[in-house]
Amino acid sequence: MNTYLAVDFGGGSGRVMAGSICQGTLKLEEVYRFPNRQVRMGNHVYWDFLALFDEMKNGLRQAVRKGYHIRGIGIDTWGVDFALIDRKGNLLGNPVCYRDLRTDGLPEEFFDTLEMNASCMDAKVSNNHPGGSLSRHYSEAGIQVMSINTLFQLYSMKKSGDVQLEVADRLLFMPDLFSFFLTGVANNEYCIASTSELLDARSRSWNRALIRRLGVPEHLFGDIVMPGTVRGRLKPEIAEEIGLTEEVDVIAVGSHDTASAVFAIPETHVDKSRCAFLSSGTWSLLGVELDEPILTEEARICGFTNEGGVGGKIRFLQNITGLWILQRLMAQWKERGEECGYDVLLSAAESADISSVIDVDDKVFRNPVDMQAAIAGYCREHQLPIPATPGEYVRCVLQSLAQRYKQAIEQLNRLLPSPIEQLNIIGGGCRNALLNRLTADVLGIPVIAGPVEATAIGNILVQAIAKGEIGSREEIKEYSNT
Repeated sequence: MNTYLAVDFGGGSGRVMAGSICQGTLKLEEVYRFPNRQVRMGNHVYWDFLALFDEMKNGLRQAVRKGYHIRGIGIDTWGVDFALIDRKGNLLGNPVCYRDLRTDGLPEEFFDTLEMNASCMDAKVSNNHPGGSLSRHYSEAGIQVMSINTLFQLYSMKKSGDVQLEVADRLLFMPDLFSFFLTGVANNEYCIASTSELLDARSRSWNRALIRRLGVPEHLFGDIVMPGTVRGRLKPEIAEEIGLTEEVDVIAVGSHDTASAVFAIPETHVDKSRCAFLSSGTWSLLGVELDEPILTEEARICGFTNEGGVGGKIRFLQNITGLWILQRLMAQWKERGEECGYDVLLSAAESADISSVIDVDDKVFRNPVDMQAAIAGYCREHQLPIPATPGEYVRCVLQSLAQRYKQAIEQLNRLLPSPIEQLNIIGGGCRNALLNRLTADVLGIPVIAGPVEATAIGNILVQAIAKGEIGSREEIKEYSNT
């Protein structure tokens, strides 16, 4: 059977998944999994792109050895991070991780600078918006202002006089970067580019005026391609290295992992406009899929973002700190040699009795050296009971997430014509039955879990549609894992 390979990079690991379609069923197999880690060197925290690219090739090689008839390769990753290449296609430096502290405080500084430099005409426009330049910016970009976004990473480089900006020819987001070194073709996929805060949300194109105000070279920002576009053919030398004898297309998918995951959500009896999604993983992304962005002042104040989706859709969502806090707790306990099995911890959390609810989005939980101490310190400062056992810490985190999801749904209901009637939880976090139940309890609406492999499924479906094997995702009635 024809097989499509989904290369899915997450913040903690990456994997190569194989998908084949047979009589309305998508059959999935995990071919290869590998670690992804952040490396602190000097003053910054980097992703090890060289190691990741090599591991991706190892996964592709494994797929070839299994005898798959490979028709396409699609790549998805986390958002906002990027690297620069020069005119000869050389990588100018490892990508800096969004958890690096170089952008702390820069959003406020950037928008203060815009206000100070505004012309008289701009000032008059600014006075008509409660949020000034921040409000005008949202009416164009439609993106939740977060210091981790590409806009502020570039602003940091500009401020520091980073020489990479002087010699760079193209900016490539992470999936674009992997695709470039597979094909030699440099372009920017729409969904991942939309996470940068540098697109015009209505036109789905680069916000050139904003880029000029930022003061970085405009030529860095290349052609934007939509999901389903063939980026290029696998380079002959790469094909030879992994053992392929046939030409294979590298296809642009919803290359922000959440865009692929949302595309995989099956149809239900609830109208799409009243069915919210929650992509549950290191980050929780909660929202709805729309035809056009919502760029109102209320949407900005509530922290909603308008990111690109497959088919030119808009994913109107909030970026919420997800299972990151729990993941860091578990890693910390493991380092201490303490019992930290997932099932054991969830069982302990089931019976734990603690009422504390923390603000999971508080900056103290962004990347502390000691996550347990950060939670205890937050509870102490806000006069909340301090967890005493691992089970209580886990319960505290999960019930805090459920309450945060409730807040997001309530805000969505104020912004949409009709209230949300159902929540679909997708991604790895949907296997957390306790979190699902706590969420259903506080929302009071049906919560449906799955598919777990939503990102890989969405990635593969876009490829299959691009190659003409299926006409739409509705043709797939069933998923099976091997």
